[in-house]
Amino acid sequence: MAPAITLAAEAPKLSAANTGFMLICSALVLIMTPGLAFFYGGMVRVKSTLNMLMMSFISIGIVTILWVLYGFSMAFGTDSGSIIGWNSDWVGLSNIGLTQLWDGYTIPIFVFMVFQMMFAIITPALISGALADRVKFTAWALFVALWATVVYFPVAHWVWGTGGWAFELGVIDFAGGTAVHINAGAAALGVILVIGKRVGFKKDPMRPHSLPLVMLGAGLLWFGWFGFNAGSWLGNDDGVGALMFVNTQVATAAAMLAWLIYEKIRHGAFTTLGAASGAVAGLVAITPSGGAVSPLGAIAVGAIAGVLCAMAVGLKYKFGYDDSLDVVGVHLVGGVVGSLLIGLFASGHGQSTVEGLFYGGGLTQFWKQCAGVFAVLAYSLVASAILAFLIDKTIGMRVTEDEEVTGIDQAEHAETAYDFSGAGGGAARTTAATAPVADAASKKVDA
Repeated sequence: MAPAITLAAEAPKLSAANTGFMLICSALVLIMTPGLAFFYGGMVRVKSTLNMLMMSFISIGIVTILWVLYGFSMAFGTDSGSIIGWNSDWVGLSNIGLTQLWDGYTIPIFVFMVFQMMFAIITPALISGALADRVKFTAWALFVALWATVVYFPVAHWVWGTGGWAFELGVIDFAGGTAVHINAGAAALGVILVIGKRVGFKKDPMRPHSLPLVMLGAGLLWFGWFGFNAGSWLGNDDGVGALMFVNTQVATAAAMLAWLIYEKIRHGAFTTLGAASGAVAGLVAITPSGGAVSPLGAIAVGAIAGVLCAMAVGLKYKFGYDDSLDVVGVHLVGGVVGSLLIGLFASGHGQSTVEGLFYGGGLTQFWKQCAGVFAVLAYSLVASAILAFLIDKTIGMRVTEDEEVTGIDQAEHAETAYDFSGAGGGAARTTAATAPVADAASKKVDA
């Protein structure tokens, strides 16, 4: 009887603490998508604000339903050929017990499912920033559905699913450097190479219309990212989640400072947009690496990412691809940097005993990271370009040139972000009847 008692004692039991923690983390990850909407919405011109917000919000609706119907099964079901998963019991979440635990953990399957759902939601939303001002909303909605099915669900299985080839190879991706950020950044590049540049790219000013909105979005992203990162350990039993929480803060701060210093040296000013972008670059870079590096390593990861991403955002002008809101420069480059630096800075005292080059581990892990990074990059780039090409040749991917010039908000949503018609006073209230009075007043002032 003794062995049976021992086995029973070792079997995982549902932890109310870990379950509650993971539900909170899931909500934090969800709030990142509205945060992203504000971040992107403030960076575009006034006439595209609502469209930018809606491109993020529609992802919440579409991906939620697909994840319940078959996405969770494809990503985390029983492995098939190290490429895709499937579990018919999870289709529609129809045969999952309320207290049935995620294998090897102390949280219910439902909790793991909803946590991963939030990752699946924000990943296609990240792509939208590269396509600002010029994509039909119906085409975007179709792209989100197809891309999630063809690209995100399989790649999530590669990286995190038991039996997935990257998972089995030992590629480290704590919370989504490859599956989320490289995946989205490469997809963005693939799509913009198909649909082309905005009208007036490199000719007309395309400055952010609301930097306060950008900062609000960046703040929400930073706040939600603690759930995104620390929650990815699926519990609080051994301190690794706490390490990730600390490293998320440290790397983000380092990246923001590094971006601002680079910006001051290169362009002569510390900009608000640079601070927000630098913070996001640090969040991206620490996402794959934060469970493997020390806090000092996190400073290095953040600082390197801050500088390299700041340099990368200018490449679109050099090479002529129109990445509207720097998704490639921040998410693709930041994801690559954070993922590869694991091979250099992994301390062996975090999520695993794997050591990077600077800790005596040689280059073994670095080459594993390269395999994961460039496989995801290549697959997402090609598959996303093909999907965009097919949509463009069928229902059309872009709005007309006239609609783009006059404003995609009015063309696609019949709304504007800011309505000043009810604001009293000023020239807006000058009518034919009051024009002579106004003219007389003007002449009196001139005199």
